[in-house]
Amino acid sequence: MPAATSKKKTKTAARPAPHKKVEARPAAKAKDKAAARPIAKTAAAPARPAAPPAAPAGKAAPAAKPVPGAKPVPGAKPVPGAKPVPGAKGAAPVRPMPPPARPGAGGKPGDRPRTGKKGGRKSPLSQRRGPNGELFTPGDLLLPTGPQGPDEIQYLLRGAVAAEHTAGPTGVSEIIMKKGTPDAEGDRGELTRFSEGLGERFEKGAIEPLLPIRPASKRNFQGVVERAKHRRREIGAFLRGLDLGRTETSHMDSHGEASLQSLMEWAARLENLAEADEPDQADYAQFHRGLDQLENTTEALIVDVELTLRRLRDRAKA
Repeated sequence: MPAATSKKKTKTAARPAPHKKVEARPAAKAKDKAAARPIAKTAAAPARPAAPPAAPAGKAAPAAKPVPGAKPVPGAKPVPGAKPVPGAKGAAPVRPMPPPARPGAGGKPGDRPRTGKKGGRKSPLSQRRGPNGELFTPGDLLLPTGPQGPDEIQYLLRGAVAAEHTAGPTGVSEIIMKKGTPDAEGDRGELTRFSEGLGERFEKGAIEPLLPIRPASKRNFQGVVERAKHRRREIGAFLRGLDLGRTETSHMDSHGEASLQSLMEWAARLENLAEADEPDQADYAQFHRGLDQLENTTEALIVDVELTLRRLRDRAKA
């Protein structure tokens, strides 16, 4: 019997203990809830405001308004058009933006607009010199070195007696002074009589063309150049005579003023022709026929100016 008893005890001891269900501890749940609370209570970040609607074409978008109390971000550039917040400390003053470059001016953005004032550039006529490098004296631009020969003397005295303020004696004195020879003063009497005869023609006679008689010219380029230079000097002598009499073109009528302007333009064309290079091939007979027509045209313009100045003097006397 003792052996059976020991057998039973061994079997009982070998049986595993029944598995007991472990109940969930309420404390653990409480801890989990307590740990989850801060996450649930954390406030969500405020959503960014929606972007303002795009400005319609042709209109600039309104400038963004600064947030009151906001501190400036270091290194950030000021927004053009933004106004500083009154009373804000530490905010750098906003510098005004430079004016934009004018359209079509060719300047870069931010360049200062250029003023319409031009530089003080001198006229090339004021820098012209004579054949020996000397500066021109008054009148030399129209007639360098003064009148040379009877044709140029005639045109200078025609201009002097027809000027707004008659200047026949002044023209005679300039002719003598420009000659610069010891016996030049002996020609004063003859020049004075010639001037008086041109004065009577202008005052009372018929004002008609007085083209000089031309000698035969060479049918080559040099002959064309010499003829162009000579006619250019004759026109310059007439204009110098008008200048001696202080003629104001604004006092002339429109027809006479237009004739005087055309005469000066033809003088400039003749000067360009005299300084032109010789062409490789040219019909010089055709050149001389063109100069014949040019001389008649310029002589008619000189007569128009004389008639205009006679009408001006008659109105002044009336």
